[in-house]
Amino acid sequence: MIEQDPYTFIKDTISKKVFVKKGDETMVNSLGVDHEWLFDFRRVLLDSDMLSAISELFWRNFKTSPPFQIGGLVLAAVPLMTGLIMGLKEKSLKVNGFIIRKSRKKDGLLRMIEGEITQERIILVDDTLNSGKSFIRQVEVIESLGKKVSTVFAILRFRDLDYYTYFHERGIEIVTLFTLDDFRQDLGTKNFIDTTKPPVPMPFKADWYFKANNPNFFYVIPKSTPVIDTENIYFGTDDGVLWAINQKKGNLVWKYKILSHTKKKYIFSSPAIFENKIYFGAHDGNFYALNTGTGEKEWIFMEADWISSSPCIAEGLQTVFVGLEFGLWKKRGGIVALNAKTGEKRWEYITDEKVTSAPLYVEKENLVIIGDDNGILYAFNAKNGELKWKFSTSGPIKSQSAFDKKTDTLIVPSLDKNLYFLDIYTGKLIKTVSIYGGIYSIPLVEGKEVYFSSLDKNLYCADITTGKINWKFETQGRIFASPEIIGNYVYIGSNDGRLYELDKTTGKNTAFFQAIERLTNKIVYNAESKKIFLTTFANEIYCLDRIDK
Repeated sequence: MIEQDPYTFIKDTISKKVFVKKGDETMVNSLGVDHEWLFDFRRVLLDSDMLSAISELFWRNFKTSPPFQIGGLVLAAVPLMTGLIMGLKEKSLKVNGFIIRKSRKKDGLLRMIEGEITQERIILVDDTLNSGKSFIRQVEVIESLGKKVSTVFAILRFRDLDYYTYFHERGIEIVTLFTLDDFRQDLGTKNFIDTTKPPVPMPFKADWYFKANNPNFFYVIPKSTPVIDTENIYFGTDDGVLWAINQKKGNLVWKYKILSHTKKKYIFSSPAIFENKIYFGAHDGNFYALNTGTGEKEWIFMEADWISSSPCIAEGLQTVFVGLEFGLWKKRGGIVALNAKTGEKRWEYITDEKVTSAPLYVEKENLVIIGDDNGILYAFNAKNGELKWKFSTSGPIKSQSAFDKKTDTLIVPSLDKNLYFLDIYTGKLIKTVSIYGGIYSIPLVEGKEVYFSSLDKNLYCADITTGKINWKFETQGRIFASPEIIGNYVYIGSNDGRLYELDKTTGKNTAFFQAIERLTNKIVYNAESKKIFLTTFANEIYCLDRIDK
């Protein structure tokens, strides 16, 4: 039992044990950049006296408003919630608690929430409230279950209340024990106030929402990115179905079910459309061509064991290319060129390792480019399959390369944490851009820049000529998704479940949309309807409308 007033005790503990200055200890972020200071509540949230004092102040704030329940996000909220639940029980108040995971569990019961949410008023708790990102995601999770959050509670708030428009607009009360201003005299901190940096808005609403059955939560990688025509949107899902959904209403037009699968994989291949046919591969080893109007089978190529690769089309050659996977020791992967009308094989090349990346057709040089899991990039004559050159990286190549027509530069992503710039004619290395994580996404060329994301949680913008990184933007999760540009903005999804809208020149975050599940695919945009189609790794799709433009 503490003898001090709990408010004074907590404040003193924060000043002496929680607040850490640069020089006292090593403090870096994920990119190795020094912090000037931080508040590390984790070192005191297992202290019984600290939890007792917090529980007392929590009780004083909410003793007139039971019944309620408390929830929080792992990690800091777990000991805090435990202390609150036990402290409130000593006041003869029994409250329910639940934990929200940062991402859905990939095995077992696949839960996003541990514990049961009851009908009582919901109070979300955490150690700090800064930008509000972690609380916002929790609110979205709760609302997706048809519940409403009443209050968010934190020990320390970093900003003035006016900043938190997201919560005010939803009628969510904000309760905190301290602000940075409370430590101005002792620690020299003050509330973050910058009128030039208002809170990032969330101006998107979902016109409709679709979710397929039986999503596979184990594979956290890019899955089947949708493709659109004038009326429908098409994409494959973990239940082995290729869906055609009406873009305006979100209703089913048709669906095509494949028959078999392996390792609980069905359709990861992103479809491509050409002359009223839609093409995609599947883990039954087949490559399909369906009629876009009816979903009826046009032809099937059946010579692979699995196909994760997404196809690309050479329209002038009437040819579709796709990567292949095999289970044989001396036949692990390859690429095939098929007649787009009939499915007849035009040529094939076998590689030493699986090919899961998508091929890139470069019409200017009549080349098709593809990488394999050995980290080898191959360039073929698109007409006859003649190998023109190959280039080796130090890690698997999991995604499609990009081509800059102005400089004749091929831009190659690799999981070895490098982006390679190659001469398209010879495959010789021009330069390398090295970052802090592997690259699973497709680079995007726009003007003189290339945009690419990484598993180090960042989206990068680099100069194509020099390789200099102009800016980078850090998210709160690893990024498998590829960037897309709409007008003056670049859009990127992250494993934190957030779609970020960034100014493509500066990288400034201008808007966001918070989903529940991880975002591993790039968005698809209909320029005519101005709708954004956003998929999650859980086989969900949102049709988003920007309501403030």
